[in-house]
Amino acid sequence: MSDKKQLVLDAFNNKETERVPVGFWFHYTKNELLSVYEGNSEMRQQNIDGHKRFVKEFQPDFVKLMSDGYFFEPKTAKFLSSVKSASELYKLEPIADDDPWILDQVSLVKELTSSFGKDVLTFYNIFAPATAFKWSAGGGDKKLEQFIKEDKFAVIHALSVIAQNTEKVAIRVIKEGGADGIYLSVQSIQGTYVGSDLYAEVAAPAELSVLNAANSAGGKNILHVCGYEGARNNLHNFKNYPALAINFASVVEGVSLEEGKEIFKGKAVIGGFANLKDSVLSAGTKEEVQKETKRLLDKAGRKGIILGADCTIPRDIDFQRLEWVREAAK
Repeated sequence: MSDKKQLVLDAFNNKETERVPVGFWFHYTKNELLSVYEGNSEMRQQNIDGHKRFVKEFQPDFVKLMSDGYFFEPKTAKFLSSVKSASELYKLEPIADDDPWILDQVSLVKELTSSFGKDVLTFYNIFAPATAFKWSAGGGDKKLEQFIKEDKFAVIHALSVIAQNTEKVAIRVIKEGGADGIYLSVQSIQGTYVGSDLYAEVAAPAELSVLNAANSAGGKNILHVCGYEGARNNLHNFKNYPALAINFASVVEGVSLEEGKEIFKGKAVIGGFANLKDSVLSAGTKEEVQKETKRLLDKAGRKGIILGADCTIPRDIDFQRLEWVREAAK
């Protein structure tokens, strides 16, 4: 096993490490929300080339493999975008095991892990069923919330179907694609209607199903509690999710890394830096970036800590800035 793989695994398992690992990621395509199946086939090569450049130039401690172009299964997304009432959701069915959406992602991951997977751990980006639902259906959280009000069991059915599709991807990118695990992105349903109990009943089962599938495939999996564009989450909703490490939006949530470790029962945590263009990481001087690095570690300690950001960082960030963090973390 490579030194970097061992370093990150030791951090994930709360062991002493010679230095604190760092993990940053960003999208490699111009618009990650587009689909490769809708006249955007060049996205795949952009994604591959971007990963390889990042690995060559920054030599990261581990790599989050981005699923740009494959965020949401096209047939399911088309169906959900046409649904007008919750009762229609019972018609949703899972896709075939040999659907191109599954096979193409496996081959994408295999190409990337064949290039650099022997040197660093790799984790494939996958969105939780509820996130896939609200982005695919249009109307976002409000539409999902409305459907839950109309018929929560119809929503549970739809999320279960999406989970079945997602589980197939998770298992196969690990077993056939060579990924070390998945990076599962979850997010609370924004608004006041879906509280902790309702979230646990409606959304959580599908998310846990995907994580359990990835675990059963031998994955070393990361849970991402997404604070993208300021979305807020009740971190306690996810405290028992069976992931090896947790990446949460520390700055957005106003929850420090050390507080996060407590919420997630001592599991390794990833983050600490804001991910916006005007943040210290993106706009600060070297002195400011390294001062913030040391502040984070002085508070959180060095065991079970991986320095990173709330979410994806700007595409055009200078890799030298990330090296400043790694340098100070030593």
